[in-house]
Formats: sequence, structure tokens, C-alpha cells
Amino acid sequence: MKKSNKIMLITYADSLGSNLKDLNYVVDTYLKNVIYGIHILPFYPSSADRGFAPTTYEEVDSAFGTWDDLKELSENYDLMYDFMINHISRSSHYFQDFIQKGNASDYKDLFIKYSEFWEKGYPTEEQVGQIYKRKPRAPYVDVTFDDGTTDKIWCTFDEEQIDLDVTKTFTLEFIKQNLKNLCEHGAAIIRLDAFAYAVKKEGTNCFFVEPDMWTLLDYCRDILKECNVELLPEIHEHYTIQKQIEEHNYYVYDFALPMLVLHGLYSGTSQRLIHWLEICPRKQYTTLDTHDGIGVVDVKDLLTDVEIEETRENLYSKGANVKKIYSTTAYNNLDIYQINCTYYSALGNDDNAYLLARAIQFFTPGIPQVYYVGLFAGSNDIELLESTKQGRNINRHYYTLDEIAEEVKRPVVKQLFQLMTFRNRYPAFDGAMTINKQLEEHLLEIQWTKEDSSTILHADLKEHRFDIKYVDTVTKKWTVLDIE
Repeated sequence: MKKSNKIMLITYADSLGSNLKDLNYVVDTYLKNVIYGIHILPFYPSSADRGFAPTTYEEVDSAFGTWDDLKELSENYDLMYDFMINHISRSSHYFQDFIQKGNASDYKDLFIKYSEFWEKGYPTEEQVGQIYKRKPRAPYVDVTFDDGTTDKIWCTFDEEQIDLDVTKTFTLEFIKQNLKNLCEHGAAIIRLDAFAYAVKKEGTNCFFVEPDMWTLLDYCRDILKECNVELLPEIHEHYTIQKQIEEHNYYVYDFALPMLVLHGLYSGTSQRLIHWLEICPRKQYTTLDTHDGIGVVDVKDLLTDVEIEETRENLYSKGANVKKIYSTTAYNNLDIYQINCTYYSALGNDDNAYLLARAIQFFTPGIPQVYYVGLFAGSNDIELLESTKQGRNINRHYYTLDEIAEEVKRPVVKQLFQLMTFRNRYPAFDGAMTINKQLEEHLLEIQWTKEDSSTILHADLKEHRFDIKYVDTVTKKWTVLDIE
């Protein structure tokens, strides 16, 4: 099923106001024609990672609202929900029952015991070194069962996020039932969070294990196809994996774009960005910002190692109120593949640079997603960061309704909404893209054309200026988009 090629908002259930009812009010009051879909980050009861350690998928966290609130939103917007295919909460009744009953538990097949996974009952140092990790530790937690026995249980991320054993029939049925439940409650797209970690196999790096990963993805897609719901696998890795996934006719994320745009705007050169626009997947969702950080691993070989390091250093030197310490243990942040910062602050809280970055995103092939902090050109939330000592909270501000009413009056936000409305309404973005490669290296020109409609973004990456021209669908004459 082809989803609307219009802009999608990414938000938590309690980030724009206090709950889903407030979210509904905000989008209906301020965002008509600005967004056409909403990725609502995990709204289930959860024990950690702001929703990404769900205890169940059968309920909406009562602090956020009910399934009826989501149904109301789904009547006007395509909704994306998350399914954490790699893990479930340590506090869930599934895992707690496993702790109490051990191998007598009905849920024992959901989880991976080291003693049963490894041929010798434990991995060698070489095998641990081979595993692809997001944290600088072996992926397990020590568990003491109620009968006094102990074992190591596979755990890739936070200790509250216990990995699932997707090789077991019981787990596959668990996945099927939960995916169907989300379909029945208004999902138009389901995002498989951390899916590349889901398959573990001795003798591999336990990351994107082929061909098993394709079997799992196809299994999920077949379930959702019955519900007319789209599937979006989520992965941060080398861009060739995204292209490989697209070749199997799945949607992917363009996680390379954020760093490439920063590199272009910091260096004032367009070559790396142009190369990516020419080869990037077409069946993709584009991002500049998300609830996670700005991905670094995603641009390996699209930028040289020197250019990646220069871009990182420029982010810290040219960005507003962002420091390297925020990505250390001092702020409970050891994700070595991302930098935590709002995109607006990464560009020094500069309105012109920020609007240009968004214009580039909207002219990039794919369906644009705009994170809620980016929607309001939000600065780094140092107060929230310091009060929680959580590095990622620098980009997870909580907006009150009164605050939103003021934010929408800012010129940069008004101009961003105008850009978004144009991107949503103008028909050429459903057509074909061309890039003018005959310009000087500091210039970027992207054109989209479909039948009688055509629009051109002309940008100066060095001076952070741009204009957009388009053929008026009524007069058939070229017109400059007035953004003020």
C-alpha cells in the first residue's frame, strides 16, 4: 500500500500537551495542511527508555489516554505505531513469570538463555567481540530465578529491555497477535524498532543476519498485508543496508541525510549531498531529527572519515549549547553512534540555515518526517538535560499548550509551516527529480516535475540562502514561493 507522500510528524504522546487529547487539539488547531500523518512514539505502559521498554501492547498508558483517543486521531491522519520486535520489558508479566517459574513458564520460549544459546553454554571472548553492540558491554543481564538458579539472559540495550527469541514458534505467534492488535487500533504504518538485532545466531555478529532476517521481515509483512498496513523496518547502519532493504520492496529511513546536510551547510559544499540525492532509496522516509540523536554511522563512506570528524567537531563548535560531555557516562549516554542535539541548535539556532536544511529535506526523495522539537525550531533543552542527567533529553522538550500557542507565532516557525504546506500541496513532488550538476560547488539546485507542474529549489550552502520557484497550476507561469 502506498502511503500519502506528505509530511509526517514524529512526537511522543505527552510532548505536545500532556496526553493524546492535547495532541489531537494541537494538530487540529495549528497543523492543518502542515502534517498529514503522525508517528506517535510508544504510548504503551513501559518501564524504561520513554516507552521503548513496553510491558504490554494491549493497552495505552493511562497517563496518555485510551485506544479511543488514537482512533479519533486515525480518522484524520495516517498513524505510525512502534513494535519493538527485539525486546520486551523486564518488568512485563511475561518476563516476571519466567523468573518465577523458569523453564516451567508458559513464556520461557520468549527469551534467550546464554546456557542454551551457546554450544558450550557460554561465549568465548572471541565470540563476544564478534557481536555487533550498541553498548560497550556484552549483551546480557544476570538473572536469578526464584528457585535459586542463575543464568545470563540476552539483553542488547537497557537492562529493562530483554531480548526476544524470534526463532521460536511461540514468539512468532506473540508477534503476530500483537501486530494484529495494533492494526485493529488504528495503525496505518508499523515501525519495527531495532529489527536488525532481532535474529541471533552463533558464529555471526548477531546483527542483520541473512537470510533469517528476510524471513522474519516477510513474516511480519504478510501479517500486516492482511490489514492493509505498511511496514517500516528501523535500522541505523551503513547506507548499503538501506538500499538492500529497499530492493526487497520495503520502506526504509534516510538516516544519512542529517549529517550530509550538516556537512553541506558547515562546509558550504554540495558534492557529497548531490551524490547521495542521486543514489539514495526512493521508497524512504526522510528525517533530519528524531527522538534519538543525529546518526554518525549512517554516513560511513558517504563522507570520508576526515569529513565525518570535521562535521562532528563543527557540530560541537558551531552548534548552540551542545557539549561532548552530554554523550558520556556523566549523562547516562553511551550510544557511540549518535550525537544528541536538536537540529536547530546543531545549526547554531540560525533561522536561515535551519529553514534551508528543511527545504533540502523536503526536496529529497521520500516522505518527510519532522520531529516535534524540530517542528517548533526548538533549541537544546539544557534544563531538562541537567535535571535528569539523561543525554537524549536535550532533544525531548515537553511543550505545554500555552507554550505551543506562543511558539507558532515565531517567524521561523511560520516560515517552516509555509514550506511544509507547499511540500504537501504541490503535485510535482509525486513526479521525477533532477539535479543541476553544472553549478559552482557551493550551490545546490533540485527540480521536481510532474506533467504541467514543476518546482526548483536553488540554494547557496555557503551563504545559507535559498529560493523556491514553481509553475503555478492555474496561470502556468513560473512564480517565486513567498515565504515570510
